[in-house]
Amino acid sequence: MTRTASRDKVLTHPDAIQAVQEVQASGKTVVFTNGCFDLLHIGHLHSLEEARAHGDHLIVALNSDSSVRSLKGPSRPAVPLSQRMPLVAALACVDWVVSFRTATPLTLIRELKPDVIAKGGDWKVDDIVGASDVESWGGRVERLSEIKGVRTSEIIRRIRQ
Repeated sequence: MTRTASRDKVLTHPDAIQAVQEVQASGKTVVFTNGCFDLLHIGHLHSLEEARAHGDHLIVALNSDSSVRSLKGPSRPAVPLSQRMPLVAALACVDWVVSFRTATPLTLIRELKPDVIAKGGDWKVDDIVGASDVESWGGRVERLSEIKGVRTSEIIRRIRQ
């Protein structure tokens, strides 16, 4: 069995586009998901494993630190992107990790053209960024299971108490 170093799975935007195109050209499906993944926890792991089960390869897009701050507040992220990316990449179910600086990953989704977009069950299909785009090129949207009560914000709240 060949082991891939987590750093080899952290890609730039051009490399991510090339990787996706190469595996799609060979007939394989690519699943895309995204999130902050700040303080990696069991809910993240379950979601990523479930997302990976919907295709042959999983690419995970992580919000940049500034993007996390704009979404979650000035005290976040607890873990910087430079550490979050290799942590997520180290998971066996993850094939590639890429980051994005914008409020949403829509531009990245349009560049990558994944076959499947997967988001947590707490998201309504109509609210999933890029869902209509993925469906427009013949892809599908998958809502993942949600583990109730396991949230990074809740973990941080408990730590602060």
